[in-house]
Amino acid sequence: MMFLRWCCFACLFLLVGLRANAQIYRKVGQKKLPYWSIVVDPSGHGNFSTIQSAIDSVPSNNKYWVSIKIMAGTYREKVTIPNDKPYIILKGKGKRRTVVEWGDHDNTSQSPTFTSMAGNIVVKSMSFRNSYNNPMNGKSNVVAAVAAMISGDKSYFLRVGFYGFQDTLWDDAGRHYYKLCTIQGAVDFIFGAAQSLFERCSISVIGGALDPGLPGFITAQGRTNSEDESGFVFKECKVFGNGTTYLGRPWRSNARVFFYKTNMSNIIQPTGWNAWNFAGHEGGITFAEYGNFGAGSDTSKRVNWTKKLDLKTIENMTNTKFIDTDGWLQNLPS
Repeated sequence: MMFLRWCCFACLFLLVGLRANAQIYRKVGQKKLPYWSIVVDPSGHGNFSTIQSAIDSVPSNNKYWVSIKIMAGTYREKVTIPNDKPYIILKGKGKRRTVVEWGDHDNTSQSPTFTSMAGNIVVKSMSFRNSYNNPMNGKSNVVAAVAAMISGDKSYFLRVGFYGFQDTLWDDAGRHYYKLCTIQGAVDFIFGAAQSLFERCSISVIGGALDPGLPGFITAQGRTNSEDESGFVFKECKVFGNGTTYLGRPWRSNARVFFYKTNMSNIIQPTGWNAWNFAGHEGGITFAEYGNFGAGSDTSKRVNWTKKLDLKTIENMTNTKFIDTDGWLQNLPS
């Protein structure tokens, strides 16, 4: 194992030395590929047996795309990508086959199973679960237990699962693109102040595990002022599950959430949104819906302070340019 680790270091340093002025990826024909690959396999057939040890092997201030291929299995570990290790790809074998699971809950900041602080991160085909209060494990305590905290800029998630109960996905800061992901929870389970586009994602509500009569909340967005570009956009998603839920409530005074052409089941509260601590001061809040369908999409009984967005704003917010004005998505390696 030490020999394999040394080889990984040697290969990377050789590449860095040879390509000091080159692209951050290598090209084969029209394909953009990472320079270096690591295999994580708990059976001992890879370079490392844990995901964290593979991340630890990447040099600080990394400038070249590194692919960490994670074999199928349940990894019982907490995983952190520190802010000095950008350009990392985590690639599992499927949402149901490669699962990272932990169960911390002492406080919101301490609890994430997965923490990503660096910019330029890609995660594909795997899941993160905070098992502490998930009803699947016989618990439904309403306390913060984060499955993933995403704080780095330019982060892309494809076919990734996030599973928890309260505060499942802490979408903290930066520009993020979630595509074909599954996010499960009951209370504020997508929260934070990031600028994020959720496209064709499955929003799984498990509000039935709350005390009888208590509704859930899908989002709690944290935009603090009207000039801030942050906000959550849900494009062509599916909202389903059990119990009842609000689409969101404001974590901060200028919260911004937009549901667009999304299939909403009948679990949605007719009023749609809750003002929470800003009741009577809703003027800065931008909660909006457009073109949604399904039994929960009827807006006739929505709160009267939701916003009607003009077509230009709708077009801007539902395009990938909402999160990508500098072409970072087009420069990601395969």
